[in-house]
Amino acid sequence: MVSTDTFLDFFLETREHTEAICKPLEIEDYVVQPIIDVSPPKWHLGHTTWFFEEFILKSYDTSYTVFDEDFSFVFNSYYETVGKRVVRADRGNLSRPSVKKVYEYRQYVTQAMKSLLESNEDSTLLAVLEIGIHHEKQHQELLLTDIKYILGNNPLLPKYSDTFLEFTIEKGTQSWISMTEGVYEIGHNSTDFCFDNELGRHKVYLHDYQISNKLVTNAEYIEFIQAGGYKRFDLWHAAGWDWVQQNQITSPLYWYEIDGVWHYYSLNGLAEVDLDAPVTHISYFEAFAFAQYKECRLPTEFEWEAAQEQFNWGQRWEWTESAYLPYPNYKKVDGALGEYNGKFMVNQKVLRGSSIATPTKHARHTYRNFFPTDLKWQFTGIRLAK
Repeated sequence: MVSTDTFLDFFLETREHTEAICKPLEIEDYVVQPIIDVSPPKWHLGHTTWFFEEFILKSYDTSYTVFDEDFSFVFNSYYETVGKRVVRADRGNLSRPSVKKVYEYRQYVTQAMKSLLESNEDSTLLAVLEIGIHHEKQHQELLLTDIKYILGNNPLLPKYSDTFLEFTIEKGTQSWISMTEGVYEIGHNSTDFCFDNELGRHKVYLHDYQISNKLVTNAEYIEFIQAGGYKRFDLWHAAGWDWVQQNQITSPLYWYEIDGVWHYYSLNGLAEVDLDAPVTHISYFEAFAFAQYKECRLPTEFEWEAAQEQFNWGQRWEWTESAYLPYPNYKKVDGALGEYNGKFMVNQKVLRGSSIATPTKHARHTYRNFFPTDLKWQFTGIRLAK
């Protein structure tokens, strides 16, 4: 078990980083919610604070006084066990509590947690604390992607930062990594932290396959666009083709064709598309269609994990062909934290790796991210297999 002092440092470091992400924002940016999938930054700040209050302070600190009785209703996300909550689509209507009040809430809870951790070494508490820290790290990534969507849908396309690096180029030429058929072990297998959906290490049989050593680039994706990829129904799932038609999809998210030249919005502002950088903000539907166009396919999550030591990953969440399902012997934990992953194991596709928005000490090769097939506001990309 990690020492309490180490956990305290990890906790405080995580709390500080969340607020650092918000530092470039104007006060008006904190409340905007352009679509249901994007939460306002103020809500993220409050929700990650509520998590520690609800699941640790209320249970382990008998002297703790709740900061505001209404905040559980405001900042609960999806925990049915805990009680009623604001409808997700209404998070942008929360002009109150104020941003100032939410920061006061953060300071209040952080200080109470600090005092508790300095005097409590309960192993059960520390286990919940570790989940809470990684939960906040998940929201740090969501904060960046949500901030990008908020600013990227502002008609002025304002920049968030001059220093955030979204587009890095993979060196070397594209080649295929050959993997031999056989039995491979999949799933988390160490004492380091993981979420419950990574547990249940098990064997899978894989046939011979090849997987690309590099992600698909913007140049390759523009070729797909120019070849009529968004107009060829034969490349798409039926649901994907309906999605393209109904939403008039013609390019990755944040792309604009200006005087015949493709541009994209990034956290650094509007710029010409870097042809050599990995394509991003791609839905599963688009990733599948592109793979069909290249006469390839997407890897399964098991193929990805078996091969991951042989390529660099971490720039983009990589779509896989795997449905998000429980591993063998998966068991939800008791209580509200049992709602964390298990109830979402339907109508989702697994993404593997991590992205340039994933915070430090949070990425690992067994991590199973998951999203519906039509979402593209995350830093998602494509690695081909055949």
